Amino acid sequence: MAQLPHGLVAYKRTPVFDQDSLPAGLRREHRTKPGVWALIHVIEGRLRCRIHDPAHEEILEPGKPGVVQPEQPHDVEPLGPMRMFVEFHAMP
Repeated sequence: MAQLPHGLVAYKRTPVFDQDSLPAGLRREHRTKPGVWALIHVIEGRLRCRIHDPAHEEILEPGKPGVVQPEQPHDVEPLGPMRMFVEFHAMP
């Protein structure tokens, strides 16, 4: 996955979700807003992150966050019990 560019600032984050509370909107294809990067943090367990364009899949786990570029279509899937949150970044 991509790296966050230097100079971005975290401005918002989701609540912590588990395998049961993860919203349906995150489980199906969705995108970040223009200019917004997402950093997916897994606290416990594992999470599959699929980037649809360009096609790429990665297993995220604690210490191995996922990066989603602005407007990049993606979805996530819990791989068993897990806890995660998403942090949103943009230029100041």
